[in-house]
Amino acid sequence: MVNRHIKRKPQAAPKMLILRRDTASFPTVMPLRKSPEQATQEIFDILNRRGQEAYFGEPVSQIEHACQSAQLAENEGFGEDVILAAFLHDIGHLCALPNEDEMPGLGILRHEQVGAVYLRKLGFSEKICRLVEGHVQAKRYLTHKNQQYFDKLSDASRQTLAWQGGRMNAEEAEAFESNFLFELMVKMRRWDEAAKEVNHPLPNLEHYRLMCLHHLQKNLGNGMRSEAA
Repeated sequence: MVNRHIKRKPQAAPKMLILRRDTASFPTVMPLRKSPEQATQEIFDILNRRGQEAYFGEPVSQIEHACQSAQLAENEGFGEDVILAAFLHDIGHLCALPNEDEMPGLGILRHEQVGAVYLRKLGFSEKICRLVEGHVQAKRYLTHKNQQYFDKLSDASRQTLAWQGGRMNAEEAEAFESNFLFELMVKMRRWDEAAKEVNHPLPNLEHYRLMCLHHLQKNLGNGMRSEAA
């Protein structure tokens, strides 16, 4: 990864897209240019190429962090979409183009948005994309609501928080709570913080590759059937 280390001041938090709990359905699947097999291969090419890079300021690699996050979701009994969201929540750090803004030494500034856009283009469900998009806002929410959560943040996570807009204010927190994926976004954030265990055995990545392929095949098929109807 090109080390740009652009000196910028921490920016204001990006505006949140709030969906109410009573939202009836997700937006229509975006048109795809890759098959499920091609999209899955692209994701795992990135992970194989860059997964051993250090996870910014933490004692684990990118792939260790991704796998531990996914395992935590799976251990709590969640389904394929939530497990994949946990597995891919930081893909924006790895798939970003060279012109993306960077937090010096701490990765891509808007990696949650970059990752969500990338996953939409590949054909992942809107639920997965919104969970990926929301994990940074969930950190801002939890640091507003829970001082103990803030106190337990690593140094690197505190530094990125400053770049990401800092703690939410009361109005932002109330709006975030109205998001119909609110509880899952908070869970995603807690898995994110916990997925930094040193010397934790790395699972077989084939498990997640097949999960990605199955999800994309199903999601693409559903999208094609909707268009045909």
